Amino acid sequence: MTDNQLRHETSPYLLQHADNPVAWRAWSPEALAEAKESGKPILLSVGYAACHWCHVMAHESFEDETVASVMNRHFINIKVDREERPDIDQIYMSALHATGEQGGWPLTMFLTPDGDPFWGGTYFPKEPKYGRPGFVQVLEAIADTFHSEPNTIATNRDALRQRLNSRPSKGPELNPGVLDQAVQQLFSILDPVNGGTQGAPKFPNAMLFEMLWRGYCRSGTGPARDVVLLALRRISQGGIYDHLGGGFARYAVDQRWLVPHFEKMLYDNALLLGLLVQAWKETGDPLFAARIEETIAFLDREMSTEDGAFASSLDADSEGEEGRFYVWTKDQIEQVLGTDETAFFASVYDVTDGGNWEGKTILNRLNSPDLLDTDTEERLARDRKRLLEQRDTRVRPGRDDKVLADWNGLTIAALASASTAFDRVDWLERAQRAYRAVIGLMQRGDRFGHSYRAGKLVFPGVATDHAAMARAALALHDATQEAAYLEDAKRWMAALDQHHWDRDAGGYFWTADDAEALILRPKSPADEAVPNANGIALPVLVDLWMRTGVSAYRDTADALVDAFSGAMVENLFATASLFNGLDFRLRPTFVVIVAPEGTDPSDLVAVVRRSPDPSVLLSIAATTDHLPQDHPASGKTALEGRPTAYVCTADGCSLPMTEAADLRARLHLDTQQGSQQLGTGSEG
Repeated sequence: MTDNQLRHETSPYLLQHADNPVAWRAWSPEALAEAKESGKPILLSVGYAACHWCHVMAHESFEDETVASVMNRHFINIKVDREERPDIDQIYMSALHATGEQGGWPLTMFLTPDGDPFWGGTYFPKEPKYGRPGFVQVLEAIADTFHSEPNTIATNRDALRQRLNSRPSKGPELNPGVLDQAVQQLFSILDPVNGGTQGAPKFPNAMLFEMLWRGYCRSGTGPARDVVLLALRRISQGGIYDHLGGGFARYAVDQRWLVPHFEKMLYDNALLLGLLVQAWKETGDPLFAARIEETIAFLDREMSTEDGAFASSLDADSEGEEGRFYVWTKDQIEQVLGTDETAFFASVYDVTDGGNWEGKTILNRLNSPDLLDTDTEERLARDRKRLLEQRDTRVRPGRDDKVLADWNGLTIAALASASTAFDRVDWLERAQRAYRAVIGLMQRGDRFGHSYRAGKLVFPGVATDHAAMARAALALHDATQEAAYLEDAKRWMAALDQHHWDRDAGGYFWTADDAEALILRPKSPADEAVPNANGIALPVLVDLWMRTGVSAYRDTADALVDAFSGAMVENLFATASLFNGLDFRLRPTFVVIVAPEGTDPSDLVAVVRRSPDPSVLLSIAATTDHLPQDHPASGKTALEGRPTAYVCTADGCSLPMTEAADLRARLHLDTQQGSQQLGTGSEG
């Protein structure tokens, strides 16, 4: 019997491989010690539960007795869930990039018994194809080279070590001009027809979209605004969006946003939700309102855990086939809607006899993206409801129900933002429920674990956990004005500073100072599918500085930018979240509404809530005496006992305003929203 030890794990991804004939180990000191004792190299395989090509490689190779026997004979085989252990994934994915290879999952890396990488790739087919050697050929060649050519292995190992240990040099001092230049450079890679970046595959890169959006908010001119709105509309009407059940898939494999890679990730939906809220506040577009409502409904219906937090992902595959759960034939639709109604529905949702993807139909509205009249949209909504009910009888894709603190933090922040924009108390309550769940399941003292499932907590957490949960706390503070949320954010950022800050070079390490020792402590300015830890932390620091007046937050923010300024100048596309944080640092807008007891500031609050600028913060208080004397808003008072607004920057505050119209003008909302596409229709 094969000594596969994954049956003892709780990660859904690792459990998917628990019955493989491969002698898998989870990453652990014991597995590394076994490699050292045996003298065998390590085969490290990193993936995640919703990953389609991970499934393909598993079915082709890891479930095959012949392939498994080669793996077991030559290697110590270690399987890692990249979502459960992002620190390990960060290190070895960086090593793959250092070889000149494009990253992706499954990540297949070959390591020395000490854990040092010396070669790798991503998906390897069992038999030679796609221009790639067969996996058994790779295994035999690596094993032979490891034992017969130790100098070659040592050379590769040392070269990769050197690359991994290199740190970006500090660059020039960054100013608003650098931000505008970066936005202009982004235009060179944008698709003017379909939105997003040029070519395929197309990822809904929220960090790049936010960078463009902030460029618009800085300048008040339209090109950056328009390219973001184009992308969001195409994504909202494309096949990457689930028109029946709501929610966005991870990316599109084509350049039109038609064909999704069908897995749904929590982080994509969180980040796109936040962007859609900003876009709706700018335009009032009912399409965005519909997508926001439907996405939140999807999160609550399909991604909620029993504890009230949010699960990580839904699989791309069901019944062994990618997208099977989501696609349709025309005949299947006719069985639900009937022939006449299908003809009507098909004309809007691109349904044809031959399908639009591998003989099947991916529902989309790319060919008829404009919303129709209210009666027609209501008719379409009834059709979609009937199709969804039928779809729910199918075998569902697998769900990875582990709870990740950082992804939940991003989702909570987006829900809180949506709740204030739409005045939806139920959305705020859902955000608060998830917030309480993550704290209850994952907080130990003032620190978080990273991943929780089935009673197992991976602790200590990584930098993104503390930064994202602090971001969630500040979003809830903004929504409720409850001081407890602000105190939470302060505590968690203090823990981040204590355990993750690089005291030599600045910036936050991915792993804590008391975490398991790996071959190095990763620290990166580069975004991946989610913003990097430093990109999440930077705006949190700026927010705390403006809300508290504590200069240490500002100083840490400046040190963080300084640490990565060289990397930002070298590769703005990979460091977009840091550019977004820098924009916030250079132009924070803190709207203080002094509202004496018994007065109603709702007119002024409503103006601030409608600002599409992510750099606008809100504070409502009866007095500003709690702020330190050197804070610009310290000592501000109400005029004639009426709610009074002050728009403050780092340097000072505006004159007092008691009228909503004056506050609108001060926040430039009349100019920015002058061409709103307001409407009352709804499409889902």
